[in-house]
Amino acid sequence: MTDAILSGPPAGLVHARRRPQSRSGTGTWAGIAMLVAAIVSVPLLAVFANLFASSDGVWAHLVETVLPRYVANSLWLAAGVGCGTLVIGTATAWLVTMYRFPGRRVFEWALLLPLAAPGYVMAYAYADFLQFVGPLQTALRDGTGWSRGDYWFPEIRSLGGAIFVLTLAAYPYVYLLARAAFLGQSVCVLEVSRTLGCGQWQMFRRVALPLARPAIVAGVALALMETLAEFGTVQHFGIDTFTTGIYRTWFALGTPVAAAQLSALLVAFVALLVVVERWSRGQARFHHTTSRWRSLPERRLGTAGGLLAATACALPILLGFAVPGGVLLHMAIEGGDPLLGRQFLGFARNSLLLGGMAALLVVAVAVLLAYAARLAPGRLVRTAVGVATLGYAMPGAVVAVGVLIAFGAFDTAVDAWARRTLGVSTGLLFSGTAGALLIAYLVRFLAVAFNAAEASLAKVTPHIDQAARVLGQGPRGTLWRVHLPMLRGGLLTAALLVFVDVMKELPATLIVRPFDFDTLAIRAYRLASDERLAESSTASLAIVLAGILPVMLLSRAIGRARPGA
Repeated sequence: MTDAILSGPPAGLVHARRRPQSRSGTGTWAGIAMLVAAIVSVPLLAVFANLFASSDGVWAHLVETVLPRYVANSLWLAAGVGCGTLVIGTATAWLVTMYRFPGRRVFEWALLLPLAAPGYVMAYAYADFLQFVGPLQTALRDGTGWSRGDYWFPEIRSLGGAIFVLTLAAYPYVYLLARAAFLGQSVCVLEVSRTLGCGQWQMFRRVALPLARPAIVAGVALALMETLAEFGTVQHFGIDTFTTGIYRTWFALGTPVAAAQLSALLVAFVALLVVVERWSRGQARFHHTTSRWRSLPERRLGTAGGLLAATACALPILLGFAVPGGVLLHMAIEGGDPLLGRQFLGFARNSLLLGGMAALLVVAVAVLLAYAARLAPGRLVRTAVGVATLGYAMPGAVVAVGVLIAFGAFDTAVDAWARRTLGVSTGLLFSGTAGALLIAYLVRFLAVAFNAAEASLAKVTPHIDQAARVLGQGPRGTLWRVHLPMLRGGLLTAALLVFVDVMKELPATLIVRPFDFDTLAIRAYRLASDERLAESSTASLAIVLAGILPVMLLSRAIGRARPGA
């Protein structure tokens, strides 16, 4: 298709089939972008609509009792995870990019493996491994003859334990963006710093690190967003944060208004985080002044240095993937889910069905949005795109509360009209359905697919669009017959990423799912909540295995990110 377009139209068909692109066509795509933004913004508007509503004293009770603890724990959690991910992600990215040492090629992709395991799955594994009756403490007592009270051992079910687990789960966000930034830096700048007398440490601190700062800050911001949105880990460790408070307020206290007010406060925290990330960039812009690219200078480390570098890269992989993966595998072999069989396959089927449907929906909407931004790159469309992709910064619990409030209000209005007009009750039409859950996934993960679609479209030159118009194709025909075949690889990657994110998503699924509709994530959460950790290992391990392939694809994409690679 591309070769035919580039070779020009057949003789005699140019004037017969040419159709000029009208402003109405561009306006249609701008309208699509605004419609998507309106749909995606409904949950957020539903949350803030209840900000000043009456909660019958529940909000005042929360402020007097638990809200200070929610705020303090969330801030300490964010601070600890932010510092940990910054150090681990940046250091390992610099090592595998600029140095040669044993195992570096393996570490390049293996450092992303913790992305395959959700934070709550790591929490379940470490809770079993490090508890008093777990294998580590049992071996310690058997080897020393100690008993309870004879020794001190760190408590994993604590704020420090949550910081430890979530740091291991989230550092790949910083590693991913930092390594991409280091790979894209100019060799000339690094060489000039060496001629000015900078050693390896000074070159990193004074040149490479400032140039990569926007990417590193963005990675830390992503890690903090995931930390503030985390539910399973803090719930299992007994840490009171905003996400656990929202769930308890909705289901235990039965007060949607107070849950929405907590959600609005959490969104304000996340919005502040986004503002700080944008402010940190300032007006600084970094551009390459040459189109010539050379391979980055890689320094070969000696025996001692190579051993230290390999150890520094191996520890995050060992603690963030190998240990929890090994614990889950051992528990699954020794015990595992007692419902392993037809009922467990039902959980897997529900997860696969939701993941597949959500991937198709989210990628389709992302393509429409990205194409609208390409055809009508005005301020209105840019604003609509920004609003539509805001959902990734919203925790799953907040999205779930907004979806339930919005659909609940719609169902109530329809039921009231049916009673008044037809004399019948329609009940709940959309609340608690798979459709509502898919809308929640759309709001939550649209940004993931949009970024991939936009990046893929950016590689298609405008000459392709012009050639398609010469052949008589309008915007819709150009998208369907020209762009989509060319974007197939990028869109498949986006669909796979959304699929895995949906498989791992816990709070939105837990709150919005239909009655008696359990997924692998829900199954693992419910068993772990009952302290049946060995039985939860089967579902947890299945989720981890589903996330490994996207990690491999991400690693491959990063390695090819440097022009000329």
